Formats: sequence, structure tokens, C-alpha cells
Amino acid sequence: MDTAPVFLGVDVGGTKIAAGVVDRAGAIIWRTRLPTPPGGTGEEVFSVVAAVVRAAVDEHRIEAVGVGSAGPVDLPNGAVSPVNIHGWRGFPLRARVEALVDVPVELAGDGPCMALGEHWTGAGRGVGSMVGLVVSTGVGGGFVFDGKPFGGRTGNAGHLGHMVVEPEGDPCPCGGRGCVEAVASGPSLVKWARRQGWQAPGHADAAHLAAAALAGDAVAKAAFDRGGRAVGLSIVAAAALCDVELAVVGGGVAQAGDLLFDPIRAAVAEHGVLGFVRDIEVVPALLGGDAGIVGAAALVAR
Repeated sequence: MDTAPVFLGVDVGGTKIAAGVVDRAGAIIWRTRLPTPPGGTGEEVFSVVAAVVRAAVDEHRIEAVGVGSAGPVDLPNGAVSPVNIHGWRGFPLRARVEALVDVPVELAGDGPCMALGEHWTGAGRGVGSMVGLVVSTGVGGGFVFDGKPFGGRTGNAGHLGHMVVEPEGDPCPCGGRGCVEAVASGPSLVKWARRQGWQAPGHADAAHLAAAALAGDAVAKAAFDRGGRAVGLSIVAAAALCDVELAVVGGGVAQAGDLLFDPIRAAVAEHGVLGFVRDIEVVPALLGGDAGIVGAAALVAR
């Protein structure tokens, strides 16, 4: 067993449960990843969390554990009810992890953890305030102010994916309508493009859509223009409300690069006309899939 004190970051999502041992500089020195049981019961899903935690504890002297989970979260009660993990409704995740280890455990949403990870060792290093966004199967986000995540009353502040940008738009998985997630998530981009006549195999996803857009498909390009505009509008709103200086955008859809970032920045330039909003910078995330692990560890390491 490694005897140097280190921190464990656990990143719980609808498709995978990942864990990493992180040193005091924010570097991942050990990692593991297992699939989230599709349609699993609460206990089946937690058994995977327990497996990755035990694997880390068996090999390292863990000083504390940070857990980032898909949300919504209920931080006062240490519980989670992820939209994409149906077996967890009010699931007492913090207490259940505490029962596995004899060190402190902290819990936060996956969006704030992504933002905190990027602030610690990624694209947000050195800034005073930022918002981080994950544009992927869903759209999440989180705030960092003065090096600390801001979760608000329940821990869900910064969830820009559920800001409404099209009041009469498509239904969102959250139960609302016209949210950023219903416009800009990978599945939403593909769904809209198909309605506009995009021809693609049934298994096609946002990566296929991006390839089509780069090859000159006008409908595919329009889907990214529409999605990027929605993300840009959410950034403008976040900047106007919270006066942040930086927006870091990551997630699988952000791998499309300028296809997404050009319309994001165009929307920010068009609608962010007040001086303190106009100054916000929009940059790609640097940590990729590691941001959630690093940010979860940062909950207890910083």
C-alpha cells in the first residue's frame, strides 16, 4: 500500500462510475472505471460505487473521499436523485460511502465537480470566478467562486442545462420544456437534425453528426449552430446573474470544436452587451473525462 496521504475522487454518472486517487498537486496517480448498470436497482448501482472505492482503499492511504454525482443532489441530506439513474431516488449516497471508509466524505453534483476540477488543474486555473459546463448526453454545469464550488441552497446551483431558452421548445428529460439540454445535448442535436431531414443510421450520435457537418451537410451544421446558440445564451445569463469572468465548456459534444464554439461565442457577442457580461471568455475544457474525478477530489483536498 502506498503510504503517502492522497485523496479519492469518485465520479458517478449514468453510463460509468469512475474513481481516481489524486495527489496534493491535483494529479491522478491511480484510476479505475466500471459501467453503471443500465436500469439497475439502487443497490446494484451502489455495488459498483462500493467496488471502485474499495479498490482504491486497498492500494492507497486515503485521507478523504470526494464524490461527484449526477443530479439533482440534496446536499443537506447527502442524497441524490439522478435523472439518468432511475434506481436512485433520494438515495443516501454520502452516508453509504461513509460506511465504507473511516475518513471524511464530501458530496457534490457532477457539474460543480467538473468546474472545480478545471479550476484546480485545467482551463480555469488562476481565475477568480467561473462557470463550467458539460455538454454531453445531458447538459450540466457548476460555479466556482474564489476557489470554492457554489452549490446554493441544495447543491444544484449552476445547472445551466435546465435554463429555458425555447419556452415552446421540445420536452426535456427533467420534465420541463425548451431547456438548454433539450436543445444542445448530443441526443437532442441528433433528434432535431433527423426531424429536419438528416439521413443517418439508427445508431448515429453527435459524433456522426459532427462528421457530417464537417463534410458540408447543411442540416448537421444547423443543428450545431442551434445547440451552440442555446449554450451561449445560458452563459450570457450566468454572466449577467453571477458576474463570472470565464466559461469553460467540456463534454463529448464539445469535442466538435469550432462547430459548437463558434455559435456559442457568436451568441455571447450578440446578447452579452453589458460591459461586465461582454468581458466573459469562453474556452474549451482541458481535463476531458478526468475533470469530474479531479473536482471530486478537490472537494476534500483544497
